[in-house]
Amino acid sequence: MIRHTMLLLATLLALFTLTPGEQTATYTETAIKETYTVPPNADVGQNIIPNIYDSKAVNPQTVCPGYKASNVKNTTNGFLADLDLAGEACNVYGTDIEALSLLVEFQAVDRLHVEILPRYVGPENYTWFILPEELIPKPKVEGNPDSYIEHSDLLFTWVNEPTFSFQVSRKSTGDVLFNTTGSELVYENQFIEFGSSLPEKYNLYGLGEVIHGFRLGNNLTRTFFAADVGDIIDANIYGNHPIYLDTRYFEVDENTQGLKYVSNATDTSTQYKSYTHGVFQRNAHTQEVLLRESNITWRALGGNIDLYFYEGPTQDSVTKAYQKSAIGLPAMQQYWTFGYHQCRWGYNNWSEVEGVIDNFAKFEIPLETIWTDIDYMNAYRDFENDENRFGYAEGAKFLQRIHEQNMHYVPIIDSAIYAPDPTNASDAYPPFDRGIEQDAFLLNPNGSIYVGAVWPGYTVFPDWIGALFNDTGANRWWAREILGYHYKIDFDGIWIDMSEVSSFCVGSCGSNVLDLNPAHPPFQLPGEPGNEVAQYPEGFNLTNATEATSASAVLSSLAATAVPSSTTVSYVRSTPTPGVRNINWPPYAVNNYNGDLAVHAVSPNATHHGGILEYDVHNLFGHQILNATYHALLGVFPTKRPFIIGRSQFAGSGKWAGHWGGDNYSLWSYMFFSIPQALSFSLFGIPMFGVDTCGFAGNADMELCSRWMQISAFFPFYRNHNTLGAASQEPYVWAAVADAAKAAMKIRYTLLPYIYTTFYLSHSTGSTTMRALAWEFPDEPWLANADRQFLLGDSILVTPCLVQGATTVDGVFPGVGSGTIWYDWYNKTVITGVSAGQNVTIDAPLGHIPVYIRGGKVIPTQQPALTTTAVRESPWGLIVALDATGESVGGLYLDDGESLVPNATSWIEFVVTNSTLRASPSGNYPDPNTLANVTILGTQGPISKVQLNGQEVHSSAWNLATSSNVLTITGLDSFTPKGAWSEEWTLSWS
Repeated sequence: MIRHTMLLLATLLALFTLTPGEQTATYTETAIKETYTVPPNADVGQNIIPNIYDSKAVNPQTVCPGYKASNVKNTTNGFLADLDLAGEACNVYGTDIEALSLLVEFQAVDRLHVEILPRYVGPENYTWFILPEELIPKPKVEGNPDSYIEHSDLLFTWVNEPTFSFQVSRKSTGDVLFNTTGSELVYENQFIEFGSSLPEKYNLYGLGEVIHGFRLGNNLTRTFFAADVGDIIDANIYGNHPIYLDTRYFEVDENTQGLKYVSNATDTSTQYKSYTHGVFQRNAHTQEVLLRESNITWRALGGNIDLYFYEGPTQDSVTKAYQKSAIGLPAMQQYWTFGYHQCRWGYNNWSEVEGVIDNFAKFEIPLETIWTDIDYMNAYRDFENDENRFGYAEGAKFLQRIHEQNMHYVPIIDSAIYAPDPTNASDAYPPFDRGIEQDAFLLNPNGSIYVGAVWPGYTVFPDWIGALFNDTGANRWWAREILGYHYKIDFDGIWIDMSEVSSFCVGSCGSNVLDLNPAHPPFQLPGEPGNEVAQYPEGFNLTNATEATSASAVLSSLAATAVPSSTTVSYVRSTPTPGVRNINWPPYAVNNYNGDLAVHAVSPNATHHGGILEYDVHNLFGHQILNATYHALLGVFPTKRPFIIGRSQFAGSGKWAGHWGGDNYSLWSYMFFSIPQALSFSLFGIPMFGVDTCGFAGNADMELCSRWMQISAFFPFYRNHNTLGAASQEPYVWAAVADAAKAAMKIRYTLLPYIYTTFYLSHSTGSTTMRALAWEFPDEPWLANADRQFLLGDSILVTPCLVQGATTVDGVFPGVGSGTIWYDWYNKTVITGVSAGQNVTIDAPLGHIPVYIRGGKVIPTQQPALTTTAVRESPWGLIVALDATGESVGGLYLDDGESLVPNATSWIEFVVTNSTLRASPSGNYPDPNTLANVTILGTQGPISKVQLNGQEVHSSAWNLATSSNVLTITGLDSFTPKGAWSEEWTLSWS
């Protein structure tokens, strides 16, 4: 968690700037002893100006010669060729690689692979250019490739004049998807550049992780360098996913059915057709992607060009193919993880945590899981509790109690390990000693242990890379520590933080000063004097004038004490040395939010056992700690699905863990950003996503938290979490928030079977759980930028109010122009009088979130309760939303909700035709719950008879509301005494 003064003040719209100067060590008084404080200047690096802002930077396209292709050798599914430098080396940001190899292969009928890498790679420079498959698996050629070229809709062409360039086109439309013509390929030992033209007003999505609108636009630079910087808009933050989806809309000629690309398709009377393709650049080095008005440019500080083109032609087909071929399908989650989670930084002891749980019960608000932040730790050290505040004996009683009540507990575990003072026997820390015995930690170039600084003081860092390639002991040690900790604290999952990996100082700053441990971080914690949490949401002054005035005074005081920034800055620009890499300050400076790559991170020259440099694998620390934690939890719970929420991630992390959106802010703008962030992670194969509801940094207020508790109720991962020193924001703090939360949670918990089924399909097929409107309705170009509404699965439309003070919200009803019907969740009536693309003003008073059901869908439900266990034990219901033809379909997945490999599963297929609902179960999962009710929306009367399997349902048990066309059927328990899905049945009405 990035929780220091500079981040807080950056949030305050850049009121002032802190510039750390040279400072001597300071000390902070505690009740125990004087605690050394790491000097603030320890986390200050060189002044680096990003290349994109540097007027003195050389444009490689003006000086580099490109390459020429030769020695072409055709294969059954592509060809091989040599690429040789076409002129004098430019050596602009490194040493030019004069000889390259080109591989073009159709790996599947819908996937094209283009790879360019140095022709000569040896052990001494392997990881400079090659991403090992042990870290990130490489997509393989599937099946029999002989006919792929002929049958693929993708076409690869290339030319050699004036230099080598290539195109990837779509055969069916003639559309050019990727075109390097007019630009030179640049390939150096520390710099790669290639690019493609793009059509006017293109629609690109992905390239995460970034706080940005869903559609990326044509004026954005995306930096791929994992960084602990908080949720800064447009900055490089925690994770890296170098894939984009490109959606293009074509106007369909109604006479010839011919297609014409349109850049501003807004005529709702015109017929359109969309095509989507995907491009994945399998490179884990630091990268930069420049999106500009008419082109995309990729730049990398190492690795190779390893491109995978997915033909689509829909988002669904691209996303499924990407997951199945490249990154793996997402991990299935335990049922309980879809309940509500509560956390905060600032729960001081077990009694306080227990009080939180009691308050949820008092106000009858569902609570599934309680989390603790770093407060529980012994001086912020992993695997040790503070015995005074979070003692093991008291914790055991507490955890037994909540487990008996079918609730769960998840603690945070940070990525750095405390390095104890070797001169002080009382400072002993056995997890560190055991790690040393296993060679588990990252090294300096000279072979000594790399010592940075994080929350507990000077720390070391697990070496996942060394464990993988040199069989050192990081993973074995990690698994044993987690197992040993579980013996003391009976947790149910793990929350991984600080995994970019973050360090609060430049370089191995603690190597020679471990006798100063434990040490306070080089910044004030939130709530400490001089760093009071005084930020409130936009518009707070309109509804809370007195508090806003007080907060403003605190902010003014903070601003007055800030050190003004220097007006004169000199920058470090490194120049290439032939044949040698400049690891710490690469000649090409990416637009890293922290500037120097070593600031607030482990330095690039840190060395893994076996010699691999952090420079080459930095973006994979978070990925590998999730891998290690997943397998560690299998040691704790051998038969259960591991539950992990992690911060830093890479392409493929979803097969092990979910992700939360990081350190966001209690601002209305960040509630909006949660939607595009979640939709992006759907594309990245991490559907278990949610944000810190009500905001992490700053103080929430009643209105913002009311709205946010409701919108997050429709995210897969639903957790409230905020910072130290901020006002409490549990939903029971405000009566209005409690009411709003309970209203939305009632819907969520009713829909748990539907949510679980939808997530199972994400796990088993690669479909998405949270969906953009444009994905489900791909031929409506006015939805291309729609990121203020979203779909949960294919059936539930959510239109939240995102504006302070508003009591209405504008939303579209997608598909209505082509016959889609929508029903209001609350009164079950059909939405009428709406045209294609129309923005409709919808009532949304505080406490109400508009939710709609898509016609043509059958949605399984159970009765809402305070825990997911109680929901699973309740009778079943079905909501049948008829389409314009009176038909519907749906499905339900059942298992025990926790097993890694379930012993029994069932799938129930629902089909409605001719006023008959058929439920067809297959599988062997024994669910004893009966069928309680069926609600059919859009029923056309009159109705005189309702039958289940030919037996008439008494007229007192059903009712047709003719004003709303809603047929409600109850009392079905007696018809299904062995369980609702024990056998096939039909329900008819006539």
